[in-house]
Amino acid sequence: MHATEHSIRLEHISQERFIQAPIDTVYNYVTQPDRWHEWHPTSLSADTGTSGSLPVGARFTEVVNLLGIRVPMSYRVQIARCPNEFRTVFTSLAVDGAIHYFLQAHRNGTLFKRVLTYETELQLATLHERMVELSAIALDQLKQRLENPAFV
Repeated sequence: MHATEHSIRLEHISQERFIQAPIDTVYNYVTQPDRWHEWHPTSLSADTGTSGSLPVGARFTEVVNLLGIRVPMSYRVQIARCPNEFRTVFTSLAVDGAIHYFLQAHRNGTLFKRVLTYETELQLATLHERMVELSAIALDQLKQRLENPAFV
């Protein structure tokens, strides 16, 4: 490969948290993109045109803050298997990819795994590290929110 060619790498960020909340509660909350801004620091707003957990085939839009730039994203739900799995694919001018949630009942709570897969032509050295950091913050905030009964 020549140095002048653009390289597009598929990146994966996989993180997991144990959440002291019932699996149905966790699933129903994380599959409402219009509530993502409540726990994910990059989510500014989402418009699903509905309320509640999204079904397979649902399309929605979200505005995210990507390193200080407001980026509109378009999504389509590919998998919605309550309460164990949810996957949505996204596209935008800056980045394309998928968000995949895996949930498993564990003791008196839920093992929640979030896998973000993305590719971008943006040549930003710090992007991946920042995305990993933001993903960790998001899961910590999600855990805190779901373990506090006042969240609903």
